[in-house]
Amino acid sequence: MSESTQRPTMLIISFSPLAGDARVLKQIRHFAGLYDVTTCGYGPSPDARVYHLELPGDARDVLDGRLVTTRVYPWVFRAVPAVRAARTLLRGRTFDLVIANDVETVPIAFGVAPPARVLADLHEYSPGLHDEHPAWVRRIAPYYRWLSRRFAARAGARTTVSRGVADAYEKYVGMRCEVVTNAAPYVDLSPGPVERPLRLVHSGACLRNRNLMLMLDAVEAASVRVSLDLYLTPNHPDYLAELRARAAQIPGVTVHDPVPYENLVTTLSAYDVGVFVLPPVNASYASALPNKFFDYVQARLGMIVGPSPEMAAIVQERGLGLVTRDFTVAALAEAVGELTAESVERFKAASHAAARALGADTQIAIWDESVERLLAREADR
Repeated sequence: MSESTQRPTMLIISFSPLAGDARVLKQIRHFAGLYDVTTCGYGPSPDARVYHLELPGDARDVLDGRLVTTRVYPWVFRAVPAVRAARTLLRGRTFDLVIANDVETVPIAFGVAPPARVLADLHEYSPGLHDEHPAWVRRIAPYYRWLSRRFAARAGARTTVSRGVADAYEKYVGMRCEVVTNAAPYVDLSPGPVERPLRLVHSGACLRNRNLMLMLDAVEAASVRVSLDLYLTPNHPDYLAELRARAAQIPGVTVHDPVPYENLVTTLSAYDVGVFVLPPVNASYASALPNKFFDYVQARLGMIVGPSPEMAAIVQERGLGLVTRDFTVAALAEAVGELTAESVERFKAASHAAARALGADTQIAIWDESVERLLAREADR
């Protein structure tokens, strides 16, 4: 890290493995060239230009279930192992500005910078992350609402990943957020030739509530022969084992280990169609506009997505692919059956035409403007 004292100091904090967190990596790689950046998160340093504070692997971002039931939320927060570890690492440090990723890190940011100098990048709608589970809604959601109202609402600026998530924060928490999508950095590629049979691909987290099995069942049920490759991070190892076992029963379906993010778009570009049909089991899924959507664009792929409003609107507006009629196996199998070499060639050309407009530069500019505005404010606490 540069030893210069001329540039403002910035902390970027996230309770995630920074080297594999696409959204946080965009912040780090952009701002490391402009400010003296310190990062705090799990895993090794994400960039040679920053000073990195590594959270211990055993200091997880988990709540004490017994404390949560007391609803004495300051105690709940202070007891989180990740919070204790981060505060220890940051003791005695101050920064001109902090980018706090996800609502859990905002109180920590307030300890090292004035609230007016904190950009809270809230990512998803935290109070609705698991609202498909009544027990979570009853016990945990109030804690996230407390964090949002008590801390995030006081931050100098707030961003989130989609208009639907921003609307949820305004409606249910009473605070406004700007939207910075998970757009991937622009990659100078041309669409590859369409393969026969068509090659479908999906990349992302292996989470049971995403119902990834739906894709395997749909490919098996489709009226045309296609291949499907999945690149999955092992978030739920038991579910990953189930997917591997099911894939072994279906010709042309393969489950791969994940590839490093810097190699992902190049890997995806060998395929024809990116697939993501995400049942809206919770508020965040209902408003999803994920990294993979933009990765598929940069890889110059066609797409099949479910009728999730944020993804469907862009697919239809720009002619990037097909939107299924609902979130079922039958609907996805029907959409796969509609694909032709000619239509996929059109979809890939449309992704190519949209790649720069949907690239990260336009979105990073929103963070840039927020940071410059916050740095211009008085730093009084």
